[in-house]
Amino acid sequence: MTTSIRESRVAGPARVSTGAGQSIAVLRIATGLLFLWAFADKAFGWGYATPSANAWLNGGSPTKGFLSGVHSGPFAETLRGWAGAWWADWLFMIGLLGIGVAVVLGIGLRVAAVTGTVMMLLMWVAEWPPARFTDTGEATRSTNPVIEYHLIYALVLIVLAAVYAGHTWGLGRRWEQLAGDHRWLL
Repeated sequence: MTTSIRESRVAGPARVSTGAGQSIAVLRIATGLLFLWAFADKAFGWGYATPSANAWLNGGSPTKGFLSGVHSGPFAETLRGWAGAWWADWLFMIGLLGIGVAVVLGIGLRVAAVTGTVMMLLMWVAEWPPARFTDTGEATRSTNPVIEYHLIYALVLIVLAAVYAGHTWGLGRRWEQLAGDHRWLL
């Protein structure tokens, strides 16, 4: 009878100091709350970025205001065409809610990082920071042609997933057990 030991080829999380883990946990929770706030304000119209009359629950469109104002970049016409489309509203809102919940709880951070990065890149393309002027000739008010806040949010999501940020003050360890061999769910 022979026995074999299967060597694991999947690296687990590296040990980090308590202070580093807690700092990353604070960043994770704050980032998740950023997405949840955007969802809640657009859904309920709490009067910050979204007036009550424009709330999604009152028939408003979460994408119309942002996308209809796209006036620069190579995809401006396409993005304006998506403004207010039911599928764009639903995808955007489900994305904000799903990413926010996953990041706050520290579960599914890889999926949240991928979907959040796609969302942030699309929003970066919509704002098109490299442009100094809109297609109508007005100044875009872009402050940096490359590094813009949507890219920073995408990088934060990627880092949170890479360092297993859900293991401190989150449900990441339990989620890892549930995911088993399906590492992409981490």
